[in-house]
Amino acid sequence: MLRLALTALLVLSWPLVPQAGQAETAAAPVAQVSAAPTPPAGIQAGPMVQGVSEYRLDNGLRVVLAPDASRPQTTVNMTYLVGSRREGPGETGMAHLLEHLMFRGTETQPDALAEFSRRGLAANGSTGLDVTDYYATFASDPDTLRWFLAWQADAMRHARVSRADLDAEMTVVRNEMERGENSAFGSVLQQTVAAAYMWHPYGRSVIGARSDVEHVDIPRLRAFYDRYYQPDNAVLIVAGRFDPDQVLAWIAADFGPIARPERSLPAEYTVEPVQQGARSITLRRPGGSPLALALYHIPAGPAPEAAALSIGADMLADAPSGPLYRALVDEGLASSVFGDARRLAQPGYVVFGAQVQPGADAHKALDTLASTLEGPGIDALDQAALDRVRTAWLRQWKQIYNQPGALASALSDAAGLGDWRLFFLVRDQVEALELQQVQAQLHAWLLPANRTTGLYLPTPQPQNPPRAAAVDLDTLLAPLETGTSRPEVADFDTSPQAIDAATQRRTVEMPNGSLHLALLPKPTPGDQVQAVLQLRFGSVEQFKGLGVVPALTSTMLQRGAQGLDRQQIEDRLNALDAEIDIDGDENTVRVDMQTTREHLPDLIGLVLRLLREPTFPADELAKIRRSVATATEFAMSDPGSLAANALERHGQPWGPDDIRYTPTPQETLAEVEGATREDLASFHERFYGAGDVAVSVVGDFDPEALEASLRAGLEGWRTAPAYTRIPRPWHAVPARAFHIPTPGKANANYLATLPLKLQDTDPRYPALTVANYLLGGSEDSRLWQRIRVRDGLSYSVGSALDASPWEPSGSWTLFASMAPQNAAALESAVRDTLRAALRDGFTDDEVRDAVGSLLNFQQLGLSSDRRLALRWMHYLRTDRSFDWLLDFQAKLRALDAEQVNAALRATLDPEGFSVAVAADPDPS
Repeated sequence: MLRLALTALLVLSWPLVPQAGQAETAAAPVAQVSAAPTPPAGIQAGPMVQGVSEYRLDNGLRVVLAPDASRPQTTVNMTYLVGSRREGPGETGMAHLLEHLMFRGTETQPDALAEFSRRGLAANGSTGLDVTDYYATFASDPDTLRWFLAWQADAMRHARVSRADLDAEMTVVRNEMERGENSAFGSVLQQTVAAAYMWHPYGRSVIGARSDVEHVDIPRLRAFYDRYYQPDNAVLIVAGRFDPDQVLAWIAADFGPIARPERSLPAEYTVEPVQQGARSITLRRPGGSPLALALYHIPAGPAPEAAALSIGADMLADAPSGPLYRALVDEGLASSVFGDARRLAQPGYVVFGAQVQPGADAHKALDTLASTLEGPGIDALDQAALDRVRTAWLRQWKQIYNQPGALASALSDAAGLGDWRLFFLVRDQVEALELQQVQAQLHAWLLPANRTTGLYLPTPQPQNPPRAAAVDLDTLLAPLETGTSRPEVADFDTSPQAIDAATQRRTVEMPNGSLHLALLPKPTPGDQVQAVLQLRFGSVEQFKGLGVVPALTSTMLQRGAQGLDRQQIEDRLNALDAEIDIDGDENTVRVDMQTTREHLPDLIGLVLRLLREPTFPADELAKIRRSVATATEFAMSDPGSLAANALERHGQPWGPDDIRYTPTPQETLAEVEGATREDLASFHERFYGAGDVAVSVVGDFDPEALEASLRAGLEGWRTAPAYTRIPRPWHAVPARAFHIPTPGKANANYLATLPLKLQDTDPRYPALTVANYLLGGSEDSRLWQRIRVRDGLSYSVGSALDASPWEPSGSWTLFASMAPQNAAALESAVRDTLRAALRDGFTDDEVRDAVGSLLNFQQLGLSSDRRLALRWMHYLRTDRSFDWLLDFQAKLRALDAEQVNAALRATLDPEGFSVAVAADPDPS
């Protein structure tokens, strides 16, 4: 997997610098100092900051421990301080190739991915410009942790890195490369970055040049591995629930015997010279909608200036009040804007962009983007904008700190910049920022002479930016307070029995309807609480002819209410340290909420106000239309979207006036364009109201205060039309093959569906769940081993089983991505795999291992408060509890191969699948 700065239309901020969001928070409180573990012989203790401690082995391995007993999960991240930046001429893509080959195994563990699946590890690897890391999250278990640490030690020095493994993996890597090439955004960004860097390796794609990747020789790859995969070039991070003393002892036993290497790492000499004039590139190819980018060089990530530039980028691109949003989205030139400071170990860049509205002038959008950034937009920033972005940034920082997996990733990224403590230092820097600092740094670096865009723009008398100075990390880190520990959080038993016992379930009858509650108060880090609220109303007959109106109505709820415009709503959420997401699905509306104990009652009041009193602003509806137009442009050329739409439309028996009907992208666009503000207001007046309301809450909260807030928010609201679930009964669908041409697309998609007359109460369902896991549900499955491992035809391949809890109606789905020229081979391999599974069946050992993995993954899911809240909402609506899960798990444990094979053979029909393949019919 590649570690990228951005994906299509969404900015993936580096965890040290979270994106601007919608809630207010302060930095995590500094707890009292607690004693760190006493390291065994051969390990020296280093600094500790807020419960995160460093240790060093004699061979140079750095160990960072972040114990947190509040969640029953553990994350291990092995970070090697080598990324594509370290590749020499002819070696591009080598770091990423090694990431793939590491999972091919060692002599003692020949198939690491399969073993991860058997043990229930959510594991993967990531290659970036500065680092490569290998990580896994799993339900806390000493045996699993012990095994994974031992695997990391084995892989550090004993990976096979063989020609056979490289040849087998090569097609998969090519497929990953083609997936990236399918993205117009990823391609234009990479070419813009390449134009910005004349000499420094940051200008090269992490995945490398195709010629280098295809012609890499094993001795050179092995030398790269031997040079960089050494203990003195690695940082091992363990976060979550574990025994620190025991873990240090295991690390000493597994990693201690590895000798410190005698080699010295090659010196790095290349420094990108100061840019002395605007540069531009233009990319032309089929599909998608226009994009405009403006990229500027900035200092290295650890530099004090970087915090101001990162926050400044968020302020400039903030929606809906940032200068870029007002200049481009409000004026109809773009459907969205973004800004992201790419903080790297050496001088990096900040990039801004706009998704140009179809039909708008892309040149004018680019000119507006650049002119806004290089002066007026910076001067328009005010203290309120800084406070808004900083508050959201700090809230996200706290969330990362309180989640072991996210914290391990953030510490890994910080280590890649030079030191894991930068994660804490940057928080202090952001807290201390002043508006003048932000504006001064933006003015210094966002200059025409320092800009690379999609256009060449000659600029007279260019003003050059300052040269980035070297960073003295020791001096920089000296003021940081150390020796602090993490606040303790009481343990919580996440077994299904304990969850049921701790949850308060009741129905509150009100004059205007029923309120169904599932309330699970429990201790959480940072007093966090997750909540889900759902409204239900109306029937399938009442929804005839409404088309996209129900979905548009729910989309507009967060964009304006009585007395509150969109920005005021965002500011109110910020003040409540909250995030919400409102989603409408047919005749239900669901609101997902996250906040703290203190603010939950007020957040409930705000959410019910949004649901009861929307104003449907006309300008916001126009923005949604533009966003839909942009998404439709993408869907009409994207292989995955086209394949899914073809199968959904083939399988539907509904007419165009039925709410269950799947429209074409063009039909969706026409419906959205035709929907008026009056249509939405009329629908809301007719259907929204009390009557059938359900709320599930998990976390640190007061149940009585919550119920009082719900009663107050619902009091006096009209009663909604009675709810009747919209049925989706099973119906026969004739098998059909779709071959959809997608000219110019380097990646293709395969999708297949088989309708099943299956309910999740069916006695076969547990056995079919195991059969699906063995067939295509894991990295040890038959489809994965045949198509990804043996044949190397696809980067991702798998299967999914779906069964309704309400009626005998489900489906079996198969999916894969591949190079267009491999489409026929992949289809053949899928058919062969299905037939072989039916013919040969699964063994008792396979069934036993699959059941163990499924139970481990289920237990991991129970450690997430958000998943618990969603699961309780599902149980409220199906009249179940976690006793249902407990019973299901018992049925899984009782299964044997005979039962699984019988269910598979009675259900799976390879000839009954409808198959869609979207591919370039003439790949070059």
